[in-house]
Amino acid sequence: MKYILSSKSIFRLILFSTIIFSCNHSDNQTHNQLTKQEKEQGWELLFDGKTFNGWRGLGRDTVETNNWKVENGMIRKVNSREVPLLPNGEPIVGGDLMTVETFDDFELSFEWKIKEAGNSGIKYNVSEELTNGWGSKYSALGFEYQILDDGHEMYRELKPHQFTGALYEMYRPENVQLKPIGEYNQSRILLNGNHGEHWLNGLKVVEFEFGTAEFDSLFQLSKFVKYPGFEQRRKGHIVITNHTDDSWYRNIKIRRIN
Repeated sequence: MKYILSSKSIFRLILFSTIIFSCNHSDNQTHNQLTKQEKEQGWELLFDGKTFNGWRGLGRDTVETNNWKVENGMIRKVNSREVPLLPNGEPIVGGDLMTVETFDDFELSFEWKIKEAGNSGIKYNVSEELTNGWGSKYSALGFEYQILDDGHEMYRELKPHQFTGALYEMYRPENVQLKPIGEYNQSRILLNGNHGEHWLNGLKVVEFEFGTAEFDSLFQLSKFVKYPGFEQRRKGHIVITNHTDDSWYRNIKIRRIN
């Protein structure tokens, strides 16, 4: 049986396709870009939406692209279960994704989303030398802005300082308001001198000061106490962690504070 579209149906189909294309095109144009005001304020893009320029794998000169992809204007951490195996059956070692540059005082802004039961994070104050000396070759030692599906049953036994927005293992987040799973959240990290802040969807969730009695006591109670020098303030790399789960990042931008 043949179906013949009327001229009105063809017009509607063309119009619908044009709208969809325009929406997608417009959406892509609004991400991974700086406004005139942001440029005047000193913001810089850390991700151009198309390439891994400015990034490399921790412990590598390049990016391990079986584990990390640039897709539709996003950095995607590929679910480790979907990464192909080597010919000998061993898994491909992915490792964390790290900025080539190091940063001292800064404000970092980024958007992220995860799937149900997802786990990810952004690390900063990262020393590759410290990591090589005490940690895994491809997994960074550094302060972590925790990213998690907080409400999932598998995480119900976690400690308060292990949920989204926390300074992982040290400071618990307050005023957390997460978007539904699959939607983008907006986060900020501020590091200025000895002062640090974590923000989530427009609300400050963590605030801390290096070198205070509170900071030192929380560090002593954390699992990181076994790594001498971990707690020291430094000019460091910014890292997206290589957890098992899918995660996506976009609009990653930084403003250096002089």
